[in-house]
Amino acid sequence: MANSGRTEQGPLGTTQRPSVEVFAAGAGVGLLGGMIGLGGAEFRLPLLISLFGFAALQAVILNKALSLVVVATALPARLAAVPLADLAPHWTVVANLLAGSMIGAWLGATWATRMRSATLYRVLAVLLVIIAAALAANHLGTPVQLALAPAARILAGLVAGVGIGVVAALMGVAGGELLIPTIVLLYGIDIKLAGSLSLAVSLPTMIVAFTRYSRDASFSVLRANGRFLAVMAAGSVTGSLLGGLLLGVVPAAILIPLLVALLLASAVKVWRHR
Repeated sequence: MANSGRTEQGPLGTTQRPSVEVFAAGAGVGLLGGMIGLGGAEFRLPLLISLFGFAALQAVILNKALSLVVVATALPARLAAVPLADLAPHWTVVANLLAGSMIGAWLGATWATRMRSATLYRVLAVLLVIIAAALAANHLGTPVQLALAPAARILAGLVAGVGIGVVAALMGVAGGELLIPTIVLLYGIDIKLAGSLSLAVSLPTMIVAFTRYSRDASFSVLRANGRFLAVMAAGSVTGSLLGGLLLGVVPAAILIPLLVALLLASAVKVWRHR
């Protein structure tokens, strides 16, 4: 059936688009994410819905699968830049956030599978606005560590982890845009190190959400779109690597407002999606 006269889909949400178009879309998203040190899943989700015509839950599941591939690919590069020996002393930070994020991931994926599609579109639109605000705050401001007692910091880490896990599961993203500032604010860790620690949190968190989604009938969208998934994953990884090489080339004062505007425009489009 047709979606806005552009994308043809079958009963399982299959889409027939030229491989070059799918690869280009994935590469474009990866490039945007790589230029700001992220995977770009926040930009990919609106494309899966608006350009390729997937239903909300199918788009989230596809986005989650693609995010897993991008994060797993990024791990070796991050370990080369920040050795495991530098990360090991901060294992308590990872454990603190994971204790909450894995619970949040299961809850978020459960809620997504039980929501009406119209409601999920609205939720995703609101979350895109939140991600846009986080993007602006992270890259145009200077995070300062919060002065908290040890017990309060642990509790704050658990609560933040739950919230981040819910958002990451609902959107099918890794959650780096929320994890990195949380690690900096709560634990006073350098932002470069925080980026690597965020991967250590996001990968298990995504696996939990992915496991929960695998129990839903909509998970069949992955089997029905194996070729689409492989081509877009290749594009996303290629774009991310290229974007990483261009990291810092475009001034943040120019790039970030453009990306924020893109996310806000996407939020409006997803909100109005039928």
